[in-house]
Amino acid sequence: MGRSKETFGKKEKETKKLKKRKEKEEKRLERKANNSKGKGLDDMMAYVDENGNLTDAPPDPSRKTEVNLEDIQLDIKALHKEQQESTRKGIISFLNESKGYGFITDLKTQERIFLLMSRMEEPLKERDKVVFEVERTPKGLSALTVKKVGNT
Repeated sequence: MGRSKETFGKKEKETKKLKKRKEKEEKRLERKANNSKGKGLDDMMAYVDENGNLTDAPPDPSRKTEVNLEDIQLDIKALHKEQQESTRKGIISFLNESKGYGFITDLKTQERIFLLMSRMEEPLKERDKVVFEVERTPKGLSALTVKKVGNT
């Protein structure tokens, strides 16, 4: 009789391969069963609450508020135009007469606004209270038509 061509080592390797295939097949079936793809639309929806946070619950219709279209501002430029058109009050914080420029500190916003001495309608000095208009330049805000208000 001839010897069998299957040895103990070969049988062990074969059983290990079969065991791995079964485990792999079980994992594949488990992943397929627990797959989250193809959920319904309701499961994928996200809502925004009144504070701007994302939630999974739809908003309460009884808390709904109406908003007028005129109240909505889509651009911040409209706000800047209002500020530019109005006259502002400030104090001259720095003045360099030899170079012909200075800065005005706005009393309301505390921002420093560039001032050319050619824009002054009367001679001014540091710490004078002034009324002025503002224009936006590529380098920032610049004062226009600067007039003295009164003594400090």
